[in-house]
Amino acid sequence: MKTWKRILAVLLCVSSVAVMAACGTKETATTKTEDNLTITTDGDKTIVTFVDALGGSHEMTLNSEAEMMDYDKNSFVKDGEKMTYTDSSNYTYRLGVDVSEHQGDIDWKQVKDAGYEFAIIRVAYRGYTEGGLSSDAYYEQNIKGALAAGLEVGVYVFSQAINETEAEEEAQLALDNIKKYDITGSVVYDPESILDAESRTDGVTGEQFTKNTIAFCEKVKAAGYTPLVYSNMMWEAYQFDLTQLSAYDFWYADYEDQPQTPYNFTYWQYAEDGSVPGIAGSADLNIQMIPAR
Repeated sequence: MKTWKRILAVLLCVSSVAVMAACGTKETATTKTEDNLTITTDGDKTIVTFVDALGGSHEMTLNSEAEMMDYDKNSFVKDGEKMTYTDSSNYTYRLGVDVSEHQGDIDWKQVKDAGYEFAIIRVAYRGYTEGGLSSDAYYEQNIKGALAAGLEVGVYVFSQAINETEAEEEAQLALDNIKKYDITGSVVYDPESILDAESRTDGVTGEQFTKNTIAFCEKVKAAGYTPLVYSNMMWEAYQFDLTQLSAYDFWYADYEDQPQTPYNFTYWQYAEDGSVPGIAGSADLNIQMIPAR
């Protein structure tokens, strides 16, 4: 299995050899395609080219201090609506959905019978203009229905926090909303960019977003729950300081055939337009990676 850890080691080795061989001459950058990404080694930098959800191309400098993924990307194979992971030697997996009030009434028994084993349910959200913090209108109905059907339940907060205080407020509302339920899944911090309108977070720096994330996750952890951070390639490239977030697992969103990120994740949201029995309209689909024992 070719892992990103081994890829990074090879790239760094190649870079070092090139520097020594140059003997004072200008080093030439080398480019290769690896695991559906274009990787350029230029001196001591490794540049990764990726596409966003709209098809736009971007570059990021690989953070060699962040934890690299060790999944075999070629083992992610889609079977109809469902993602599978075909190499069971190191990891098993299970499938789940994430929902909010936008999905309306859900027949959770049908969801369970269709083979989905967990649900991540929105419990709260902050508005992106005025910043008001609200509970999801369907969160209790969804939590009760999913638990009754036998799914493991986690929850998430759609964040538009501009500082640590607001991030902690979001965490507290989530904790207040779930305290009477048997929530054994993660409590997720979901900061997102608003692409088609002006938002109150437009001027927030990556450094501040990272601080907000830590504030949310630490409050969740102190309450006895497992924090999880929602991300995508744009956030990993330009917003988050991943070295400061190494204590937390990641829920990675990417709708390409294979995950583009070189970094580690526990959950992959692989579709935003899935069809699931029991859910009207489209739903987000996820695969959770579980180390084999």
